[in-house]
Amino acid sequence: MISVRRQKDTSAPDSNVPHSKIEVDTDAALARFLELTKIPGISGEEADVAAAIVAQLKAAGVADSQIHFDDAHTKTALAGNCGNLIVTLPGNGSGPRTMLSAHMDTVPICVGSQPKVVDDEVISDSETGLGADDRGGCAAILTAVTQRMAVGDGEFSPAVICFLIQEEIGLHGARHIDVASIGKVDQAFNFDGGSVEKLTNGAIGGERMTITLCGVPSHAGAAPQNGASAIIMAARAIANLDSRGWLGLISNEHGVGTANVGVIQGGEATNVITPKVSIRAEARSHDSAMRSRIVAEIKNAFENAAASVKTESGIAGRIEFASQVDYESFKLDLDHPSIRVADAAVRKLGRTPYIEVANGGLDANWLFLHGIEAVTLGCGQKNIHTADERLVIADYLDACRIATDLITS
Repeated sequence: MISVRRQKDTSAPDSNVPHSKIEVDTDAALARFLELTKIPGISGEEADVAAAIVAQLKAAGVADSQIHFDDAHTKTALAGNCGNLIVTLPGNGSGPRTMLSAHMDTVPICVGSQPKVVDDEVISDSETGLGADDRGGCAAILTAVTQRMAVGDGEFSPAVICFLIQEEIGLHGARHIDVASIGKVDQAFNFDGGSVEKLTNGAIGGERMTITLCGVPSHAGAAPQNGASAIIMAARAIANLDSRGWLGLISNEHGVGTANVGVIQGGEATNVITPKVSIRAEARSHDSAMRSRIVAEIKNAFENAAASVKTESGIAGRIEFASQVDYESFKLDLDHPSIRVADAAVRKLGRTPYIEVANGGLDANWLFLHGIEAVTLGCGQKNIHTADERLVIADYLDACRIATDLITS
């Protein structure tokens, strides 16, 4: 998650927002994270992580009838081994119904994580990522549920907890979540990467493209003139986009956004004019019209490049083009109830919150489209998606306190 806009918020917390007096068992909270983060669970393979979470929920006293898996994994492009885990917590309080969410999957670099406490941080004791993104969020929420259940029949307001799948490959769990199982939500809080002071109130929209360049094969030594190289087509298109400012950071009279050609695959031998190249690219913008313009420019550049490469007899190349919107952009108002409550919870811990809009997708993007307007909070994760990923323990424990506060106030 890359931040592009920051706004300091120095207003006083809302004095009408009550706070929990439940203390968090910090030793148990840290142990909970260490247990979860060592379980392999890349996108589509979250079942073992979910099973560990369910075991802890049941040990805390959550009834089987309150634990439910939806069928999101049957609707995603990648066939997964479990759906989103949805937990309902009934309550007899009169406050708002609260939703907490985090995603269970990690990126592949985290497979084999061996969490180890070193001074005030947790790192992986192997050459892998730690997996704190987002096992930190899962463990913080699980801690909150455990602390709430330990109190017994308090006057808690109802809550719903969502442990989501396939976030790292396009927010697919949140996209296909069973909204009916969630029910009405009055305030929502998504726990993901970053500092606990950061309240992310919006995120960018993203679209991915698959482009296949189709040329004509020929012997590269005996008859190169009879071929039309798909590699040359790709090179011309990419060079054209770069020279005109439609790759990388884009800022022009049409708007602001980013674009990237991230994957190129093609060719099998040096003595063959390459007939086929497959490309994967993406476009992002906080303005959906600008994102669409970027996609159109990319498509046009590849079409023109393909048409410009011909055999000696005049046969030109062509393209096959497909795109998919991964998530639309969104932004909550600064006075949104969820932001106000999150602000108060952070300030209670003596920290100063700030508002930020993210330049990467969040589960909150799709939750927003489902009518669930969530603010995203961090859990102390640093250097995510790298072998140097780590979890700042003090930040993580404060995330546990905030999550507990949100469902026990």
